[in-house]
Amino acid sequence: MRAAVFLAVVALLTAGAAVTAFQLSQVGVHRGYSPVQPIAFSHKLHAGDSKVPCLYCHGGARTSRHAGIPPLNVCMNCHGILTKQTVEIEKVKEAVQRGQAIAWVKVHNLPDFVYFNHAQHVTGGVTCASCHGPVETMTRIRQDAPLTMGWCLDCHRKNGPALARQRHAAGSPEDPSAPFPGLDCGKCHL
Repeated sequence: MRAAVFLAVVALLTAGAAVTAFQLSQVGVHRGYSPVQPIAFSHKLHAGDSKVPCLYCHGGARTSRHAGIPPLNVCMNCHGILTKQTVEIEKVKEAVQRGQAIAWVKVHNLPDFVYFNHAQHVTGGVTCASCHGPVETMTRIRQDAPLTMGWCLDCHRKNGPALARQRHAAGSPEDPSAPFPGLDCGKCHL
C-alpha cells in the first residue's frame, strides 16, 4: 500500500515538473500574438489581394537591421489617389494632416540580448514569409513563428548551406569555408 502511494506521489510530482518545464519553455514565446492596432490594417487586402510587395512598404528591410513601419506618405502614395474611402483610410488621412505618426503595436519582438538584422536575411535570399508566415492571408497580422533560438538555428542548419552556395555562385566575396550563417554564437549574441 505504501509503495502504491509513493509511486502515485512520484508520478504526480513528475507530471507537475513536466508541465512546469513546458510552461517555462514558453516564456517569451509570442506565437499567435495578434494585438489590436490603432488602424485596422489588412495585410490580406494589401499584400494578398492587391499584391503589394513587402519591400514596397517595408523598404528598410533591404538596408537596415529593422524592416520598419512605413511612414504615412508611403500609404498616401496610393490612398492619395484612390477614390474608395473607408473609416480606416480617413484615420490615415487625418494623421497625415495633423503630422502625427500612428502608434502601431509591435508584433514581432525579440529579447534585448538578440541581434537580428533584416538586411542580412533579405539580401541573403530569405523570403519574408520564412519568418513572418503567410501575411498575405492575414487580415490582422500575427506572429506566425515562435522566433526562439532553436527555431532560428533549425532554419539556419536546414537552409544555410543552400543559401551559402547561392551566394558563392553569385560571386559573393565571403569565405566558402566560413561557418554557415547563424551557427556562430557571436552573430546573434553580441
